[in-house]
This record gives sequence, C-alpha cells and structure tokens, in this order.
Amino acid sequence: MHLDVVDLRRFYYRTRLGRAAQKAVRDKLVELWPEAHGQTVAGFGFAVPLLRPFLSDARRVVGLMPAPQGVMHWPAGMANVSVLVEDALWPLDTGSVDKLVLMHGLETSETPTAVLDECARVLGPGGRAVFVVPNRSGLWARRDGTPFGFGRPYSIGQLEAQVEAAGLVAERHAAALFAPPSESKFWLRFGGLLERFGQRLSRSGGGGVILLEVRKQVPARPRTGLAERVRRPLRVLEGVPEPRPASRIR
Repeated sequence: MHLDVVDLRRFYYRTRLGRAAQKAVRDKLVELWPEAHGQTVAGFGFAVPLLRPFLSDARRVVGLMPAPQGVMHWPAGMANVSVLVEDALWPLDTGSVDKLVLMHGLETSETPTAVLDECARVLGPGGRAVFVVPNRSGLWARRDGTPFGFGRPYSIGQLEAQVEAAGLVAERHAAALFAPPSESKFWLRFGGLLERFGQRLSRSGGGGVILLEVRKQVPARPRTGLAERVRRPLRVLEGVPEPRPASRIR
C-alpha cells in the first residue's frame, strides 16, 4: 500500500539520509533528461523531489499524489501544482504528457497494472517515462527505515516485462543509491564518493534503486491497399485497340 505523505515528506526534507537520497536519484534523472523546455512534465507517487529541476523551463509541471498516500503543497513558496488522484484516474488529458516520473508509485500500488495503463494513456506519442523502483538485490529494499523498504522490489527483467505488457517500450536503465541506507555520519560523509564509484562499476546491479526509461510507441496505421492499387491501376479497356488519330480530311 502507499506510504503516508507525512512520512515521505519527513524523510526527504527533514533527514540527512533522505536529502542525500533525493540528490542522488535526482542527479541521475537529470543526467537522463537534461532539459524539458516547453514540455509537460508529471510525476506520480511521491516524485516531486525529482521534479524541481524542470520547474524553470517546462511548460507545465504536475505532481500527482495517490489518494491513500495523501497530498501536500508543492513546491514550497510557490503556487501549488500537486493534486490528489486515484491510481487509475488522473486528471490529465490523453496524450498530454511529454515526460513522466514515478517514484513510490508503482511498487506501492495495489493495482500496478492500472497505474501502467494510465501512464500509457497520458503519455503523448514518443513521450517518455522513468520508473524509479527499489532494486530487489539492493540494500535499500531490505531496510524498512526508508521508503524504498516498502512495496514490491523489482529486478530489471521484472520491471521491463511489466511495462512492456502495458505497451511501453523499454529504452535504457540506470541505478542510484550505491551507499548503504545508514544515518551514520561516516556513510553520509562518503556517500557522494560511493555514488560516483558505484556509477562507474554498475548501471543497475549494486544500486539501491533502478531507473528504467521507457517510451510510448504509437503503432503505424495499417495500409488500406490504395498504394498497391495505384501502382497497379485497373485497366478496364484491356484488349481494346487504342484509338488512332483520324486522317486529315482534304
């Protein structure tokens, strides 16, 4: 089930470990998506900590927060752009989103298939989404002291199979949170170094979370057969001699 928004806000904005986790995941997302100029960007679950870099250049930014989780005002000090939604009923037009981020939204939902169907609905042709989920083999999924210790952790193969069943095409994957989920001053001090070192060693195996980027691919419409008929036009007068110009009358 979805976590409570109060606990999520406390972790990401009030604890050193949460702020470090927020930075590590956000930096990786920005590496995948350096900009969103003139685009519509949405986040589902508790993805708002990752959306701040897009506020300056995106045409529109929307934070979709599940009803069982609860909603909070975001961003602080600015006009609110977050809204309470049902897992499978988002107040967005079909095909209206260019970029979509899910964090603490898929693995904690009791209806993940419906969430994925809604992702596919709101994404426009060629639109992209990034799913941030706990890595099944990572340390963060084994500790319930952080939000990544709840819900269903995934492997790359499991996540790709689930999103492709919804008609989305997996493009590339990455990882973040290579430092252990510890409040220890030692690990927090060297967390940035471990993150950079881990990124060089592995794209997914050792990280605490997986980031999977997918694309919405709209299938081409089937041909009607008109092109074939044009290439081979029907000759209704086959076998009839072609007319000759009449001789000049003298």
